[in-house]
Parts: sequence; structure tokens; C-alpha cells
Amino acid sequence: MIKSAKDLFDPGAFLAKVGAGKSISELNKGEIVFAQGDVADAVFYIQKGRIKLTVISEEGKEAVVGILEPGQFFGEGCLNGRPLRVATTTALDACVVTRISRDAMIKMLEVEPKFSQLFMMHLISRNSRIEEDLVDQLFNPSEKRLARLLLLLANIGKETNPQPIEIDINQETLAEMIGSTRSRVSFFMNKFRKLGFISYNGTIKVHASLLNAILHDKSVTDGRD
Repeated sequence: MIKSAKDLFDPGAFLAKVGAGKSISELNKGEIVFAQGDVADAVFYIQKGRIKLTVISEEGKEAVVGILEPGQFFGEGCLNGRPLRVATTTALDACVVTRISRDAMIKMLEVEPKFSQLFMMHLISRNSRIEEDLVDQLFNPSEKRLARLLLLLANIGKETNPQPIEIDINQETLAEMIGSTRSRVSFFMNKFRKLGFISYNGTIKVHASLLNAILHDKSVTDGRD
């Protein structure tokens, strides 16, 4: 049976190539993709690197609300009529991102089932992560929140060997992401190192033993915020 061109559609290839309504950009560390308050007119897909999402309050306080990895979309709020960006997105390291205009994105979702399925899985995964983060903030002490964040950043669970967090992320940023203070993060990081859960040598390496401690609720909790 000969497959039609539609059957041979490859979402990965589509996202990796320039085309109608699409462009690809290479970003250096620290470059901004879009800023809070910019016009929301496109969706972005990360081919390479990591993107940091930050929001600034009316009082000028900045908070890190997420770090996105290759294979993830961002900026999809434009699809539901949101006119302006609600966050700033910045490259944490060298990145390659695909920009898809709002109109091109809507068209692809309408005509390509495989692409629609890929995007739907992204939305489901993102929604699940938001729910997990909310539960984390509401019920877990700051020590466990930090442990979970380090595991996510190092992709522990997908990999079993010690994984370096190969991005420039300081303790102040970690504190912002878990809703705690820098002094508490410093205290917990030193504790994790002494317990052998992480190691330092220019970059942070997270060991699978931290995941085991979380799963068995051992050592990584002090009941305090």
C-alpha cells in the first residue's frame, strides 16, 4: 500500500525547517525571545537549549516560573486570544528555536493530525506539570521542593547516572522557583552534598540517590518552610 504525502508527515521535520509562517533562530545565552508585554502573535518550539520563563510584578519583583527544555512549545497563549505576553522568555544557554506564526500554527493544527497530537500531548504534559507544581507549593516543605526541582532540571528519572545541570543557575534563582529564601537554599544544598545526593565541580551534578530519598521520604524533609 502506497502512503500518501499526508501519511508521511513528520512533525519533527516540520518543526526543524523554515517554511510558510515559520522561521528558525539561533540564540546566544541571555538573549530574549520575547518580553512580558510584547504582542503575542506566534508559538515557539525549542529544538536545542533551555529557555527560562520569568514574570515581573507591578512592584518590579521578578520571579522565575519555569525552565523549558528541547521538545517543548512556549508562547501558546496567543492561540486562545491572549493579545500580550505575560512572561519574558530568555535563553539560558545556546538555543535553537522555531517560531510559528499564530495563523500557521492554527492551520497546521487543523490539517495535520500528527502535529495536533504532538501539540496536544505537550499541553497535557504542561498541565500535569502545573498541577504537580501547585501541589508541591501547597503541601511540601521547601527542602523537598528544592529536591524535586533539582531532579527535574537534571532529568533524573529519565537517566540513572549522575546528571550535570548544564545551565547557569544560581541559588537565588532556585529560591525564586521554589518560593523560599537564598539562605534556606544554601543550607539545603550543603546538606544534599554532605548526604551524597549532589556534587559540585563547576556545575551541579544530581545523583539518583536524591530520587530514592524523595520516593522513600527519607532525609529530604525537615517539615519547615
